[in-house]
Amino acid sequence: MVMDHEKQRARYVAGTEGAPPVPPPGGYRNARRQAGPIVVQPATPGAVATATATATATADEPSRPANALGWIALVTGILFAVILLVTLAAGGTDVLYGITMLALQLVVVALIVGSLFSPRARTLGAIALAITLVFNVATVGGIGALRTSASGEYDGMKTEEQKHEEAYPGIKDTDPQDALTQQSLEEVRAASEALFADVRARVTAEFGYEWVQVGGEDLRPERNGYGGESMLIEYTSSGWATSEPIQDYSVKLEVMDVIDSVIAEHGMSYLYSFNDQYSGMDPSMIEKLYGSADPREQHTWEYYAENFPEPMRFYVNVFDLSNDPTGDFLAARQAQNARTGEPLEGLQMVVIASALLSDADRAEYEERLQEYPGFF
Repeated sequence: MVMDHEKQRARYVAGTEGAPPVPPPGGYRNARRQAGPIVVQPATPGAVATATATATATADEPSRPANALGWIALVTGILFAVILLVTLAAGGTDVLYGITMLALQLVVVALIVGSLFSPRARTLGAIALAITLVFNVATVGGIGALRTSASGEYDGMKTEEQKHEEAYPGIKDTDPQDALTQQSLEEVRAASEALFADVRARVTAEFGYEWVQVGGEDLRPERNGYGGESMLIEYTSSGWATSEPIQDYSVKLEVMDVIDSVIAEHGMSYLYSFNDQYSGMDPSMIEKLYGSADPREQHTWEYYAENFPEPMRFYVNVFDLSNDPTGDFLAARQAQNARTGEPLEGLQMVVIASALLSDADRAEYEERLQEYPGFF
């Protein structure tokens, strides 16, 4: 029995040289750990007093409200946003970009920035800043500009009087009755066609030149001088040009004499030359415009006649590339030919008349004039 017990102990102590012996079976008698004494550290009077005072102060201290600056910044930011939105709704896009609105925005921004430096106003100032970043002159004005562009409303801040003037059917500083007493658009068109026909027939009969039509008729509304369009029209007829050049000086003079006699039969003044010495222009200017001060060496002749007090103005030009030693005028004529298809050289004529009233618009013109007594 003892031997068995020693063998069992040997299983646990093998290779444990130097280690303390294992306890006997059942352990040591009365081997129970005694609990050590509990040491209570005395409290430090100062520390307890400080902690107590801090806790009491934290519990009893009320949160401080934001000061007046914060509220002023917030209310100002909201009011400024409301002003911008109301102006936008009223269509005052121009006002949004005005000096007054920009100055007001600077004042609002300065007030908000000032509130951010005050601890008690910082929260409300931050809210006001957020509102201003969303609703400001740039963003609201941009929305207004896009809306105006999309709708085509460009009246801005025009008064009713300005809008009334803008619709004036006549032309500022011109007697509106002139349009009623002078040739109408239809009469000028018919008169110019008859004039062209007679000139072409006479020139062809005496010189053998053939003609080609240049461009088409052009009608443009006249501005009324008050920011709008009148009911009157500027008329530019189709042009006519010889299909052959006219380069001989004496032949040019003869052709002009024939045209002069024809237009006189149509009640127009004699031809007035812009390119000779009798035009009253300085010779250096004549040379610049027509290539030379001497008509014999000029690449362009330019003549004019009218039937005042009627509105027709008759223009005749002669282009001569033989008087173009530099080739600059040829380049200009080629560019014009590319645009209109007109011949590079030869004689050209056209009629222009301003402030014409169409017969179809006569009744409406007279009716609308009743709204503008004493106007012009």
